[in-house]
Amino acid sequence: MRSVIRGFAPSRGLRHPDPRKAGGHRYRVIGLISGTSIDGIDVAAADLHAEEDTVVLTPLGELDVPYPEPLRDGLLAALPPNPCTAGELTRLDTGVGQAFADAARRGAGELAGGRADLVASLGQTVFHWVEDGHVRGTLQLGQPAWIAERTGLPVCADLRARDVAAGGHGAPLASTLDQLWLRGLAEDTGRPVAALNLGGIANITVVAEGRPVIAYDTGPANALLDLAAHRVAGQRSDVDGRLALGGSVRADLLGRLLADPYFAAAPPKSTGKEHFNAGYLDAALAGLDPVEPGDLLATLTELTAVTVAGQCRRHGVTTVIASGGGVANPALMAALARALSTVPDTVLKTSDDLGLPGAGKEAYLTALLGWLTWCGVPGTVPSATGARGPRLLGALVPGSGPLTLPAPLGGTVTRLRVAEKAG
Repeated sequence: MRSVIRGFAPSRGLRHPDPRKAGGHRYRVIGLISGTSIDGIDVAAADLHAEEDTVVLTPLGELDVPYPEPLRDGLLAALPPNPCTAGELTRLDTGVGQAFADAARRGAGELAGGRADLVASLGQTVFHWVEDGHVRGTLQLGQPAWIAERTGLPVCADLRARDVAAGGHGAPLASTLDQLWLRGLAEDTGRPVAALNLGGIANITVVAEGRPVIAYDTGPANALLDLAAHRVAGQRSDVDGRLALGGSVRADLLGRLLADPYFAAAPPKSTGKEHFNAGYLDAALAGLDPVEPGDLLATLTELTAVTVAGQCRRHGVTTVIASGGGVANPALMAALARALSTVPDTVLKTSDDLGLPGAGKEAYLTALLGWLTWCGVPGTVPSATGARGPRLLGALVPGSGPLTLPAPLGGTVTRLRVAEKAG
């Protein structure tokens, strides 16, 4: 029985996955994620299928769905080091789940023609428990039952927990997409290639021919920039990098920031706003001469640039493919280009240059992770996350019909090709 939601004619309603489509394992997936910047929900729709050892991903479109202001305010208030009660977490879990459900409906209707097989959700991370260099747990809000109830589709969610249980960091899961997508480029150039995500936290995936993939969080990106922009100008972010471009780097502050042990720690490693937050910034500023607003933003921008560039040099990377919200910040991209220029012949590109829309890259990643789980393929890269071995990720919530999985995809998936949408 096909699931039909209000607003869709039965012939174009959201439909259940059909296990008879096992040939090529062709499925249309809606991917959902909200990053550590907590700006809203990134939505992407993708058609995915397998051709021998290659996953073919056809982007159908992306949406950026802002959170309702009260929900965003509540999420920000719940982040460390602020206190948060079980009641507040429950209300936020429901609110995020309902917001994700509405975003999934929009994604299916506006991007996928009202037809989808599966929703994959990475939720909203509010805490990443790191102790002595090991991740003990991770918490993503956004109860998937709301998504299943509102769309009638099965949902693959809680995608980080299994990797953590297997000894990994549960991040960066972008390594799953990046190692498949960039393998050919690394082979063609004969040099390591890095995918860089500039979200609330910056992370890289290093792909090199004949070597295990490495991926980890390099440090803060928009997390501290957004915090500082709000403090000094009442803005959500440093729009167009104007604050940073009007200031100068304060060497004394930058030196304090770079002294943080996290930057020197060896990968695999991961971090978040539980570490790079207001208390961290206050400690770095304590006892210094007053820092002008522009200088503060310029220095935090430089912090991201030099820490990313330093890790790229560490691995001999000469091609960097950037994505995430930070790509829209001219000050950050200029600082990154300067920092990378210390290595001859280093090229800085964006994921759009390679055909994968940067604005929706993490949502496309989520769609890929959901497809892999649905098709019985492990979604982790152990050399990147530190897990003991490959693992199937996530938990599946049935839609309005029975949960019927296809036969597992045989063989090994080793590459990803981004295809153009027909027509």
